Amino acid sequence: MRIATWNVNSVSARLPRLLEWLASVRPDVVCLQELKCDSDAFPAAEVAELGYEAAAYGVGRWNGVGVLSRVGLEDVTRGLIDEPDFESRAEPRAIAATCGGVRVWSVYVPNGREPGHPHYDYKLRWLAALHGTAAKEAASGRPFAVLGDFNVAPTDADVWDISLFAESTHVTEPERAALAALRDAGLTDVIPRPLKHDHPFTYWDYRAGAFHKNMGMRIDLVYADQQFAAAVTDAYVDREARKGKGPSDHAPIVVDLDL
Repeated sequence: MRIATWNVNSVSARLPRLLEWLASVRPDVVCLQELKCDSDAFPAAEVAELGYEAAAYGVGRWNGVGVLSRVGLEDVTRGLIDEPDFESRAEPRAIAATCGGVRVWSVYVPNGREPGHPHYDYKLRWLAALHGTAAKEAASGRPFAVLGDFNVAPTDADVWDISLFAESTHVTEPERAALAALRDAGLTDVIPRPLKHDHPFTYWDYRAGAFHKNMGMRIDLVYADQQFAAAVTDAYVDREARKGKGPSDHAPIVVDLDL
């Protein structure tokens, strides 16, 4: 089974590239983030032509997550257990489905904006809800993984220059502690093995030639339970999908499993 995750940064803007990538890479399951569309505006008919069922969770032009599957799509869940609101509104940041016997959560963790901002506190509360949800899923006995844009770099080596992040989100101790709590709950960080580069970054800013200079961050992650992690035969960042005209600022992660 091949499972992937990709922050597409607008599924409408990236649809031709997404369809081309699906046809080329042929993942069985894809977790998508930052759809930037309503659930009913998701291009389900277009991906269905390639054999994929789709479940989407979006409310307007911000956030949004989805799951595509060509091996079945069951038990769809939208939102985390005890998920917090931001400014009295629930944001569409998590969706789960069971696909071919594997339970996947597609997550788009809040950015946090900056330490001390209300959105930063929301990010930490949201990660706590993710921990509670993941702990319950991990106890179900099914192969299980949380995939997506975590907006946290697990270690200093996961950013191109840690000295530039002294006052920024993504690398603070509370964020990393919240991420480590997932590992304490029995989930493993499935670290992609880069094809050509020393650091398997997954995100590069559009500005200043960051991608070509490899000034990136590893913030898109796959956190898996023991069954899922033990079945991994290969994992990589698909840098090719970040190249060319009109790409997302994130590259997909592709994980191959022998179940």
